[in-house]
Amino acid sequence: MDLQLFEQTLGYCFKHQNLLKEALTHKSAKKGAHNERLEFLGDAVLDLIVGEFLYRKFPHSPEGELSKMRASMVNEKAFAKLARYLNVGEYLYISSSEEQNKGRDKDSILSNAFEAVMGAIYLESGLESVRKIMLLLLEEVYPKIDLKSLFYDHKTALQELTQAVFGITPEYVVLDSFGPDHNKEFLMSVQIYDKEYARAKGKSKKEAQQICAKMALEILKQEKSL
Repeated sequence: MDLQLFEQTLGYCFKHQNLLKEALTHKSAKKGAHNERLEFLGDAVLDLIVGEFLYRKFPHSPEGELSKMRASMVNEKAFAKLARYLNVGEYLYISSSEEQNKGRDKDSILSNAFEAVMGAIYLESGLESVRKIMLLLLEEVYPKIDLKSLFYDHKTALQELTQAVFGITPEYVVLDSFGPDHNKEFLMSVQIYDKEYARAKGKSKKEAQQICAKMALEILKQEKSL
């Protein structure tokens, strides 16, 4: 696998190739270290960078709008979009069974790998290096950034509604999971004051939560005539 080509696309040359390989290794590969720890780190770094980017880009926007925009840019689908722009899927180390299940194009796997790569760059070169790469990506992938142009984040919308109506935030509960590790599906519910408002399946917990939140929003709006 020619990782130099990926580095050219990314605009960053790793000093430690093992770190890059770890960032691109899905747990299904079962070849030593995989990317879940780097993904955890990258998620936190990207949350900060995108938050700062929006803070500077929209100096007159209130906190609520900034939060909505950040939620629309810091999630599985958004990171998978950036990963596809960088052709991350071509360079992943995954198992043959995950390969057969089109793992190279799954939002969850692509998103995790993208976060892991950014986490790896942060470890090796610090925040400024990640910031430069991320800001270039945002400019190229999002020619227009505002609330209307970004896709809708149902979890954030539901949280705002439940806080306004009930004074609490919704709780998401994993009810069950199905299938092998390389093709997992999750059943989740969303509850408010221990009352279940919706349940849904998804290829990841985040996807199932978004579907639950969308369903719950519709129910609440009907109940409260909003």
